[in-house]
Amino acid sequence: MRFSIFLLLVFQSSLLIAQSPKAPKRIKSKENKQSLDQQLQTAIAGFQGDVGIYVHNLRTDQRVAINADTIFPTASTVKIPIQCGLFDKIHKGELSYNQELVYKDSLHYDDGIVGSLKDGAKIPLSHVVMLMETISDNTGSLWCQALAGGGTAINNWLATNGFQETRVNSRTPGREAYRSRYGWGQTTPRELAQLLTYIRQGRAVSPDASEEMYRNLGRQFWDHNGLSQIPSSVKAVTKNGAVNQARSEVVMVHAPHGDYVYCVMTKNQKDESWERTNEGSTLLRNVAAILWHYFEPESTWKPVEGYEKWAK
Repeated sequence: MRFSIFLLLVFQSSLLIAQSPKAPKRIKSKENKQSLDQQLQTAIAGFQGDVGIYVHNLRTDQRVAINADTIFPTASTVKIPIQCGLFDKIHKGELSYNQELVYKDSLHYDDGIVGSLKDGAKIPLSHVVMLMETISDNTGSLWCQALAGGGTAINNWLATNGFQETRVNSRTPGREAYRSRYGWGQTTPRELAQLLTYIRQGRAVSPDASEEMYRNLGRQFWDHNGLSQIPSSVKAVTKNGAVNQARSEVVMVHAPHGDYVYCVMTKNQKDESWERTNEGSTLLRNVAAILWHYFEPESTWKPVEGYEKWAK
């Protein structure tokens, strides 16, 4: 008798568990995705130019794509694939990461840190790579591109690894027409976010190469746009870029409730100013804030008042 009662209680408990409200969580997730779509659509409404956005929450696999497969100028985000091409050469033993390089005036492109070196100055390759990713040094980046075998070698690596739209155009034979249209490089919001994820997952070149590349991308000096909307205590890895009519940013956020990656790109902007109030730069901050509060709804953090005066 007691055993029968015990079985009955177990059966009733099983029914209660089976009837527990698990399904609505999936519906709620779908509703949240639509809500995020709407928030992002509202953020770009009226933008004077073209915008593309791709978002991927790596924990929930939630994705949002708005013109995510449209080709945009990379501007300085091209320095992510340049780094991949360079580390491919290092992995093959054709270069050494800590080898000593000798700067020549013929390498000069602009007056960044590398471009300000004296002719004959010696600098480790690892330092040049760090400057390329951290402060986006253009002379150093073109030097790295050449050391990687040029745009053609980098583009071959991209194609081999499944990136069909991301390409280096500048100083790359056969891509002059693309350079005239897109500048230094071209990509899509989806592919650029996927490339950053590829590195994060240890799939770019090799696990150890991916680890070093990811660390380089985690030392960002230009933190006044998307990163300014994420708590400084939260790890975020990023690369951004800007030219007169375009702003771009790809970010991997190691948020408390799960990693998410996103990319925002613009082109054909009417606003070509270089102030913090630039419409594209403002959009980068707005999108970053929307995503942070969407994926971390309990967070009460907001940018410290007066932060703007420190913005670059």
